[in-house]
Amino acid sequence: MSRLAYGIQLPVQSQSTLYTERWEAAAGPADLVETARAVDRAGFAYLACCDHVAIPRRLAPAMSTVWYDPVATLAHLAAVTERVRLLSHVAVVGLRHPLLSAKQYATLDHLSGGRLVLGVGAGHVREEFEVLDVDFDRRGAVLDEAIDALRSALGPEEFPEHHGKLYDFADLGQRPRPAQEHVPIWIGGSSPAAVRRAALKGDGWLPQGDPRDRLPDRIGRLKALREEAGIEAPLTVGAITEPLYVGRAGWDVGRRTLSGAPEEIAASLRAYRAMGVHQIQVRFRSRSRSELIDQIGAFGAEVAPRLD
Repeated sequence: MSRLAYGIQLPVQSQSTLYTERWEAAAGPADLVETARAVDRAGFAYLACCDHVAIPRRLAPAMSTVWYDPVATLAHLAAVTERVRLLSHVAVVGLRHPLLSAKQYATLDHLSGGRLVLGVGAGHVREEFEVLDVDFDRRGAVLDEAIDALRSALGPEEFPEHHGKLYDFADLGQRPRPAQEHVPIWIGGSSPAAVRRAALKGDGWLPQGDPRDRLPDRIGRLKALREEAGIEAPLTVGAITEPLYVGRAGWDVGRRTLSGAPEEIAASLRAYRAMGVHQIQVRFRSRSRSELIDQIGAFGAEVAPRLD
């Protein structure tokens, strides 16, 4: 069985009350850069950035309005890191024409030397779709075709071509091309439609924070759908872990947080690999940037070698 990879969604760049630490409210670009550098040093497979265009007032108390743009943020962090991959988790690509998204993400892949992983999802905020004149109720169908169009637009051809119900283009050249011959597209979501989309159209699956006990059924469904469709290409299956704290915390890290000695944490995380998961996305409890960076380093040095 292959090694269990590990990645992280960065702090600061999205500040939902579901997961944001208190220190992030006053944080900014320098904190983001130093965290990204720590992630790069610690051997993480990827760092991730979210995507929301605008948050309606009704949702702002829970979601906040702090959502950095993924293309701008990942490009900035590409310039201050060396090897870590750059994941949009997830880009709501249905909000933008595929040629616009392709121009942005192809340039990002080109500038970063081929480090992009394009994570995509259907989106859930109705007002974002309405203000951009995109049909919210048909967002699944929009995403399905957007993925097909992006496959073409991020492929090797200088003049990509796509003819569909929503998007139709040909004879329009875009350079620079991506540095990668094949930009991986990971598909987010845990609904039946999202799982089916990941199985039939994705290079990877990004679940929506499913509890461990739900993952085996989801993974079994993914495999069955791909087998039925005759798809033999590998699919990178992901999971979002419980919050982590390496060591014995001297403060309340929450009932759900997995904490303790490195081997204890690693033993628990190895269960994901046994389920058929290929990469885990982790998040650490912290009270400051320095504590977060210490946690990232401790995980890379002490927990990650024990994941195999």
